Amino acid sequence: MQPYFLPYLGYWQLMAAVDRFVVYDNIQYTKKGWINRNRFLRDGEAVTFTLPLKKASDFLDVADRSLADDFDPKTILNPVTAAYRKAPFFAEVLPWLENVVAAPPRNLFEYLHHSLKTTAAFLDIKTPIVVSSMVPADHRLKSEDRVIALCEAQGATAYVNPPGGRDLYSAEHFARRGMALKFIQPRLAPYPQFDRPFVSGLSILDVLMFNSRESVCRMLDEYELETVGVSPS
Repeated sequence: MQPYFLPYLGYWQLMAAVDRFVVYDNIQYTKKGWINRNRFLRDGEAVTFTLPLKKASDFLDVADRSLADDFDPKTILNPVTAAYRKAPFFAEVLPWLENVVAAPPRNLFEYLHHSLKTTAAFLDIKTPIVVSSMVPADHRLKSEDRVIALCEAQGATAYVNPPGGRDLYSAEHFARRGMALKFIQPRLAPYPQFDRPFVSGLSILDVLMFNSRESVCRMLDEYELETVGVSPS
């Protein structure tokens, strides 16, 4: 998986569902993705918050990008704090959020890696987080071939992906290499947000602001897991 900044609940459901979670550091940064941005709730509307980056080539990997020298954590913490100050679990969640946003690394991947590990611990997710470049595999491979190589190097018998990957991977290809291909379908139930119409797909910070940590941990198990295609030979 790509390393996203405070991703939505489904990302954490996937992490909790697997035995080992591989996060890419040696993958090209994408401008329009969720690597350094996400959305929170303000006045009933979804608002984007972004980690500013140093100017650099669009072709660099995530591990080769850095936060802007003038990045001030308050540019994220202040508007989020103002938006959620009256949320029921604000006091419990704020120390975790401050730990994530004010983390010292300036390298983009190191910063996101810290965020993933810190949030996983806060959610009591025990799954080991493996950095892709540390896996002994051929990292020159692309797309599905690269995923299969990483899985083989980990001794995997199955690969689990979000539903968006259905058009990217072939169950037959995985089966020929002795692995099942599975897709996780999150069940993302609405929850109260200041008595306003529910806004879906927000950062995990929104879920935590309006639900107890114990409730969110239970939400991690609210998904369906589907095995597709043929069984491994």
